[in-house]
Amino acid sequence: MIDYKLGEVEMQFATIIWDNEPLTSRALVGLAEQHLNWNKSTTYTILRRICERGIFQNEHSVVTSCITKEEFLAGQSEKFVEETFSGSLPQFLAAFTQKKKLSDKEIADIQALIDAQKEG
Repeated sequence: MIDYKLGEVEMQFATIIWDNEPLTSRALVGLAEQHLNWNKSTTYTILRRICERGIFQNEHSVVTSCITKEEFLAGQSEKFVEETFSGSLPQFLAAFTQKKKLSDKEIADIQALIDAQKEG
């Protein structure tokens, strides 16, 4: 089962992998040093942790994702709605739109999603 919880820095690291995969663990060390100022030990420790969560795999020193970034974000969003709004998307949307007025385009996009769900 995938654990959809990543901290801010872990998410930055994960994005580096998604943006560059497949990549060798050595190349990942270089990218983590360049973008996050991490040393080799930190990179391998965090890589091991996120691999244990089922998001990535490191086989034969090649790092690849088990799920896409979009799948991860969708799972993370679903988990948030489940935990915060008892799984109720209408409650989430009601709370969200109390503070933010939706544009006409956003309303049309949401309506298109609803219409596609009705059809499929």
